[in-house]
Amino acid sequence: MTRLDARAFEQLHAAHADPWHYHTRWYEKRKRALTLSMLTRQRYRRAFEPGCSIGVLSAELATRCDALWIQDVSDSALVRAREALKGQPHVDITHGAIPEQWPPGSFDLIVISEMGYYVKPEALETLCERIEASLSEDGELLACHWRHPIDGSELDAQRVHDYLGRRLGWLAHGHYEDSDTLINLWQRTPSPVASRQESGNDDRK
Repeated sequence: MTRLDARAFEQLHAAHADPWHYHTRWYEKRKRALTLSMLTRQRYRRAFEPGCSIGVLSAELATRCDALWIQDVSDSALVRAREALKGQPHVDITHGAIPEQWPPGSFDLIVISEMGYYVKPEALETLCERIEASLSEDGELLACHWRHPIDGSELDAQRVHDYLGRRLGWLAHGHYEDSDTLINLWQRTPSPVASRQESGNDDRK
């Protein structure tokens, strides 16, 4: 099995403008809708999306964040992400791989979408440490992955989600799965009162 590394991702994005058919494949469109619907808040202060690829999910996350930081290991992917997000100064776009390269500051949303299984198994602990150190006390972690075997990966969706849930020990607020997709949302410190107030239902009996 040939492991997909930074060079392989760059070659893939350099050869294909949309290597995973984000714009045309129904699975991708449906998965984005499911991902966004899992988020509990209409708006977040500052979010982080590693492995952003060409920025299709990023463009939708940007409409719900005061600030958004995205990164990828492929320069060719980032060229297209910058085009997709041009004119949005609240979005920072950088080159980097997790968990080695992690942005500074605190986030109240971290989205690990379709890239957790590309992390080396021995690096999952470091990934959790990075998430733990940067997610705010009221923050949310969302993980979304394709459930089928991934060429070049030693991990799969279930192993990644099980590790995150067990290691971090945060409240599993939301869960969705079907034959293709696995999505989990964890809250670090849930606040039911704040959630009701945000939705306008704080006086509901």
